Amino acid sequence: MSDLSDWLQALVSPDGSRGATIGFSKFFLLMSISALTGLFVSALYRVFYRSRSSGSEIHRAFPLISLSITGIFICIQFSLPLSLGLLGALSIVRFRTPVKEPEEIGFLMLVVAGALCCATFNLVFLGALLLVTVLVLALVSLKGGGVFGAGRSDGIVVLTLSTEEFQEQGDALLRLLAQQFPKGTLDAVSEGPAEAVVSYSFPALVRSVLPEHQARWRELCGSLRSDVYFTRRGGS
Repeated sequence: MSDLSDWLQALVSPDGSRGATIGFSKFFLLMSISALTGLFVSALYRVFYRSRSSGSEIHRAFPLISLSITGIFICIQFSLPLSLGLLGALSIVRFRTPVKEPEEIGFLMLVVAGALCCATFNLVFLGALLLVTVLVLALVSLKGGGVFGAGRSDGIVVLTLSTEEFQEQGDALLRLLAQQFPKGTLDAVSEGPAEAVVSYSFPALVRSVLPEHQARWRELCGSLRSDVYFTRRGGS
């Protein structure tokens, strides 16, 4: 019983001082926790971020990244020559995984931090890290339309109509767009001899209401043609 108590105490030791020797059972447990951490971060990515992403689906690699980092640091932390040799070997390796969205870097760093917590036996810190991460992501999700989401564009509406009709109904059309997209911005208005084009960016659009919006545009301007482009995958 005392051996089990010492073993568990070593795993949650904040300074990792009791992890100088590690057996197969401890290694297996730490690797299992690391894999679960990677899966958990991947789930956070899907819940809080994936629907707004046009990224590289990098979250699929989070469990493997977490396992590999944990394994590497467990192996090298007790051997200075091995750590120096690994540093030299990795200095000639170049990773070219595309990171298309800045948020992906944050999730990658979270995976690395969780893996290092596992490798250094700081499971208490790992739990605190994941708890704070969930709270922060929940807060960002709730405030996504405020300061946290400021400047974000999820799509663009391009309306094309006759110049004559735009001159008659242009002001009413712009007011309607502002009403339908209260957090959107007017990007451009181009008026030519025959046609006028209005470009309007929006931060969010529920796809189920798009037909209703289009019907109101056509009701106001009979010659209007609408094109809606989603710059982030999925739309709201």
